[in-house]
Amino acid sequence: MSFAPHGKHLIAGAWIGTDAQFDNEPAHGPVHRFSVGTVALVNQAAEAAEEAFWSYGSSSREERAHFLDAIADEIEARAEAITEIGSQETGLPAARLQGERGRTTGQLRLFASHIRKGDYLDRRFDAALPDRLPAPRPEIRLVQRPIGPVAVFGASNFPLAFSTAGGDTAAALAAGCPVVVKGHSAHPGTGEIIAEAVHAAIGKCGMHPGVFSLIQGGRRDVGTALVQHPLIKAVGFTGSLGGGRALFDLCAARPEPIPFFGELGSVNPMFVLPEAASTRAEALGAGWAGSLTMGAGQFCTNPGIAVVIDGPEADRLVAATAAALAKVGPQTMLTDGIAKAYRDGQHRFQSRNAVKAVYETLSEGRTANPNLYETTGDRFLEDHALSEEVFGPLALVVRVASVDEMLHLAKGFEGQLTATIQMDPADTDTARKLLPVLERKAGRVLVNGFPTGVEVVDSMVHGGPYPASTNFGATSVGTLSIRRFLRPVSFQNLPLDLLPEGAA
Repeated sequence: MSFAPHGKHLIAGAWIGTDAQFDNEPAHGPVHRFSVGTVALVNQAAEAAEEAFWSYGSSSREERAHFLDAIADEIEARAEAITEIGSQETGLPAARLQGERGRTTGQLRLFASHIRKGDYLDRRFDAALPDRLPAPRPEIRLVQRPIGPVAVFGASNFPLAFSTAGGDTAAALAAGCPVVVKGHSAHPGTGEIIAEAVHAAIGKCGMHPGVFSLIQGGRRDVGTALVQHPLIKAVGFTGSLGGGRALFDLCAARPEPIPFFGELGSVNPMFVLPEAASTRAEALGAGWAGSLTMGAGQFCTNPGIAVVIDGPEADRLVAATAAALAKVGPQTMLTDGIAKAYRDGQHRFQSRNAVKAVYETLSEGRTANPNLYETTGDRFLEDHALSEEVFGPLALVVRVASVDEMLHLAKGFEGQLTATIQMDPADTDTARKLLPVLERKAGRVLVNGFPTGVEVVDSMVHGGPYPASTNFGATSVGTLSIRRFLRPVSFQNLPLDLLPEGAA
């Protein structure tokens, strides 16, 4: 089943066009025209979301769970068309999009199950003590309640799982918060067909139409208007450090500051401990190369830096990584802009005298080829630019002189989404020293694996200290992410029939 986008915004149940339009830039296939977002549409969507909140915020958990399941069903009903338009716009292979679609519907259903159980409400109860001296104690109940309309910014690298009906949207809707999505201009057709699925689910479930809106494209003024709108109570964002920090500052500068939950990027360092390097340098190099080049390196958990003690084992690791990278052909990147940023990132490494090229290639147009560089620990610490993310299949080996220097270097890293330890049993004492450092630096610490796989489960943390994210206490993946869109409310001496669902 083919899909021909109509190019309009979905605002509170109505498909609305605007005079100004833009063309998408597909990797292959036909070009389509889309309406440009406006500040006026932001206002319409936010006002509709606020109106919807009065009913949706008080809806039952079962009603919202049924709605989330219905969205998943409607997405699956459009499966082939989603894969087709998604592949055209992003250049991602069909298998990747099919897997991402499964993750998207899976997390919608996971949240449906999660809110049915009710554990997320964090209910607390202190019974009244009327005879307590010197003063009686009232009955107090605590429960988590939704915060209000939420703005979500679609991500460039995950057109499904982190965009229109992705994790932020699923968590907000599960919490009881209407959502206004600012679609990403890299895949507006994909955003539109997912919005059609949500729109169909709204109709089937009898929800207020303002519970979900999609605003396509738009210039910077649209994003600014969205995060500054007084009816928006929180923002979910996945994207660049520069763009995310600008929006974060706007949220903080509002007359009523609101939380900005931004996932801004990470280099995801990998620490190869001595015994692991000695026994399996070649396997680690090949595995690292596979992780680096997965999806053209366009994952926020791409492990861009490996730290290893200098010597023959490091030589073997570097040689194996380079050999594996040499077998990887050019890959299509998500947009022309991302491809250019990748080339600019490579140029940054090429311009450093302290950096040595191990495996260097030329990337042109919208394609990317992998690159591998190396430097020393002291040079790495002297040049902050070497620790900045390059979005794509580029990697840096940092050679250190000792375990002590490895620990010192680890302490110098900024906040990360992930940190990896490659170790054998004989490395346990070294790992025990390293772990407290990495625990302070990353939201997820893993051993003997590669971080380019984020499980959507209760125990997942996809976040970390700044600049990995703007809120170190939050995650954008897993059921804990619902907490971002809730706030605790205490109810004192309320009759049971006045309490919100779940408080009793």
